[in-house]
Amino acid sequence: MELTTSGRFRVLDSPRERPELLLIDLDSFDPTYVETQGYDDALADAVDRLRSGFVVEATLTWTEDGTPRFASLDVERETRLEFVDGVTGVFEAARETWQTAEAENEGMNSSVTYDTDGAPNGVLYVFAKQAGARDLFEEFRSGVRPIEPLLQRVNENRDDDDPREVFVMRPADEPFVLVYIVFRAEGVLANTVRDTYDCPRE
Repeated sequence: MELTTSGRFRVLDSPRERPELLLIDLDSFDPTYVETQGYDDALADAVDRLRSGFVVEATLTWTEDGTPRFASLDVERETRLEFVDGVTGVFEAARETWQTAEAENEGMNSSVTYDTDGAPNGVLYVFAKQAGARDLFEEFRSGVRPIEPLLQRVNENRDDDDPREVFVMRPADEPFVLVYIVFRAEGVLANTVRDTYDCPRE
């Protein structure tokens, strides 16, 4: 009898060089690496369309050798999650948010950004780079440090079900890692960030 489990998951690209995706359970934040090859027809198409950041409702089955695979899959939200390493020319709002954290002797800080009409268009988090073995950027990318609490906070305070675009950046010449949650996917701000930091949508 095959072991199966169902739940809601955040999709991440696998940090391992294998044909798989990393799913983060939205309740427990537990990680599961799921194979992406060998499916038939509609399920194969659904798996091929998955991108980092999507929220899915899925049923997983475990093969005899303990490998998890998709049994069913539905996309709930097409949020996009982009990891950009070694960026230069970090935008002013990020530097100002970090300067406030430093002035208050805090290891993290957040701020809301606004468009030219004064409407909020994103929220920015900055985290101090950690000394020693810890690497916050890689922890976010591998799911060790869940990004979900930041997104949940945004979604709870926004009166919409729109997909977001999320940029996790490690500046080359700044002492912080930043997470920028853009409220509207494929909008002006998201496109500007992608153009500025050379991270086009796949």
